[in-house]
Amino acid sequence: MGIIAWIVLGLIAGAIAKAILPGRQGGGWIATLVIGVVGALLGGWIGSAIFGIGLEEFWSIQTWLVAILGALLVLVIWGFITRGSNRRA
Repeated sequence: MGIIAWIVLGLIAGAIAKAILPGRQGGGWIATLVIGVVGALLGGWIGSAIFGIGLEEFWSIQTWLVAILGALLVLVIWGFITRGSNRRA
C-alpha cells in the first residue's frame, strides 16, 4: 500500500474505532488519523505475530478488521494514559 492508502485507511479505521468505543475521545481528524495509522500498524504487527495474518491489500476485509481492532486497542491504551491527566488534586 502507498502512503495515501495508509492515510485513508488510518483515518477511516480511527473514525470507526472512535464510533465503536463509548466515551469522550478528544482530538480532531488529525488525532483520529494518527490513532488509525498507529492502530493499523499495531494490529498488523500483532496479527502477523500471533495469527499469521497481516495487512494485505487496501480493499481486503482482513486489512480493515486488523486496522480497526488495532485502532480500538490504541484508543483503550490512550484512554488509560490520559484518564488521570484530567483530574486535579
